[in-house]
Amino acid sequence: MDITVCVKRVPLTQEVDLEISAQKKDIRKDMLAYAINEWDNYAVEEAIRIKEKFGGNVTAVTVGKEDDEEVLRRCLAMGADRAIRVDPEDLSMDSFVIAKILSAVIKGMPHDFVLTGVQADDTNEGAVGVMLAENLALPHAAVVRGLEIQGNEATVRVELEGGTDEVSKVKLPALISIQSGINEPRYVSIMGIRKAAKKELNVMKASDLGLSPDDLTPRTTIEEIYPPPETTGAQFIEGDLPSVAVEILRIIKEKGVSL
Repeated sequence: MDITVCVKRVPLTQEVDLEISAQKKDIRKDMLAYAINEWDNYAVEEAIRIKEKFGGNVTAVTVGKEDDEEVLRRCLAMGADRAIRVDPEDLSMDSFVIAKILSAVIKGMPHDFVLTGVQADDTNEGAVGVMLAENLALPHAAVVRGLEIQGNEATVRVELEGGTDEVSKVKLPALISIQSGINEPRYVSIMGIRKAAKKELNVMKASDLGLSPDDLTPRTTIEEIYPPPETTGAQFIEGDLPSVAVEILRIIKEKGVSL
């Protein structure tokens, strides 16, 4: 079974004070540490588990610069067989362009499964997976937290709102967008990373993929990034229940809500 898993290197922003860049198009990333996107880590683990159960090959693909090869080495250390980095050169990229680039690479490869993470931790967008499925003309399922394979189809458990799941069957080949919690990603040892550093890593340029200028034109652009406006915070209303109720009604009417 041939499995392709798409991964991304993202900045760690959870415990740092973020600063907006001078151009106001992004945050400053020069002082941030980087790691594999959390959802992609689960996708890689799921790909390796499928290979271990059914045999085959796992290929990890990323679109990024040389520093982004770090996540590909991690994928190789986890058990991936091949790794491909697509250099975007000077392209301005959104989800549309990234999906076009990935599809151009994957079309030329055998693939029974294409796995992606549900979303990217840096932009919180969840569009690449479903766009990629459309470009590859593959049936797909998104936000999958359970996956079982029987013959030429997969049974997927999709997370819905309100703590409920939907169980469906998808014909192979297919694209699956993996939700966190579907598995427990394995620990990557220092020795495994050292061995992965010696493995061959294929690099290609986006300009060599035969994509048209329209394919490489973003459909969305960032006009400005800015912090949310400061507010005065919560207002506490004290007193007995009747007086509190009267005050709440007064505030609601002041805000223009008709009762």
